[in-house]
Amino acid sequence: MRNTARWAATLGLTATAVCGPLTGAALAAPAAAPASLYAPSALVLTVGHGSAAATATPERAVTLTCAPTASGTHPAAPDACAELRTVGGDFDALTAGGGVLCTKEYNPVVVTAAGVWQGKRVSYERTFANECVKNAAMTSVFAF
Repeated sequence: MRNTARWAATLGLTATAVCGPLTGAALAAPAAAPASLYAPSALVLTVGHGSAAATATPERAVTLTCAPTASGTHPAAPDACAELRTVGGDFDALTAGGGVLCTKEYNPVVVTAAGVWQGKRVSYERTFANECVKNAAMTSVFAF
C-alpha cells in the first residue's frame, strides 16, 4: 500500500506541475496578433538621373515614416506626410502649383517610392524631362 500511495502522490504532483500553467490566466484568450507586420506608413524615396528606375542609379534616397508620427531622414517629413495624407497616398495626385517655366532640356530624372502606405504595399515610379520639371510638378514629397 505504501508503494501505491507514493505513486499516487507522484502522479498528483506531476499532474499539477504539467497542468497547473493551463489554469487561470493561462487559459485566457491569447493576445491579439498585430494587424500588420509592417509599419502602417514607411517609405523609401529615391531620385536619380535616367529614363527608368531599372537603369538609373539613385543619387539621393530618404526614408519617410508617417505613423505614428512623421519621421525619417526626409528633410521635411511632417509636410511630406501631410501632403500624402491629403491625397490618400496616391503619388500621381501630388501636384505643385503651376506658373514655373522650365527649359526644354532633356536630362531625365526618375523618382521612386517603395514601402508601405497605411498597411498597403506601394511601388511608384515617375520620370520627368529634367530636374526643373520634377520640382515644378511635385510637392515636398520628392524635394530632398
